[in-house]
Amino acid sequence: MKAAVVVFPGSNCDRDCKVAIERSTGAQVEMVWHGDTALPAALDLIVLPGGFSYGDYLRCGAMASLSPIMAEVKAAALRGVATVGICNGFQVLCEAGLLPGALLRNERLKYVCKAVDLAVVNSQTRFTAGYAGRRQVAMTVGNGEGNFFADEPTLDRLEGDGQVVFRYLDNPNGSARDIAGIINPKGNVLGLMPHPDRAFEPELGSADGALLFQSALASA
Repeated sequence: MKAAVVVFPGSNCDRDCKVAIERSTGAQVEMVWHGDTALPAALDLIVLPGGFSYGDYLRCGAMASLSPIMAEVKAAALRGVATVGICNGFQVLCEAGLLPGALLRNERLKYVCKAVDLAVVNSQTRFTAGYAGRRQVAMTVGNGEGNFFADEPTLDRLEGDGQVVFRYLDNPNGSARDIAGIINPKGNVLGLMPHPDRAFEPELGSADGALLFQSALASA
């Protein structure tokens, strides 16, 4: 199994993701710089980590979505490679057009960093199959722009097509319909604001994030 973590200027959870994937799955993980123009060969998983890419100038994720490596990330995602965007990575996926919607300033205009409980809305995805019959998991959030927004027709489509994967049980940032994570129609691109990379061992307060990485690589 082989994974890549893309590093942008301002990423601060890249190493967290690398360690989480390695310890959770035993996969080989390579770090890929945003200025690179090629991804490692034969990847089973691509992760866009949390942080503040390009200092969150313009809009969170906007500049990162235009980085040279993103052309390859898009191409890989279109081929069906499992791709996960966590926190800032979710923002990048939306800005790159790989997922619908946008992440706005938190409803109360404050940075939120806390443990959160999530409902597993769809356990039939390649990222959540490992949760089996579990309906609730625990992770953490750490964001100032985690307020997921989309127009009503888009939200209806996401709900109707089973693309809402995680939902907050106690919405910390005002996200529409309590949405915490979504997938693309093909089911291989996941964006979520909570951090599975901060919840992959019991010592961190929860090991639920490990199951997400294990699920993503289970068919590799």
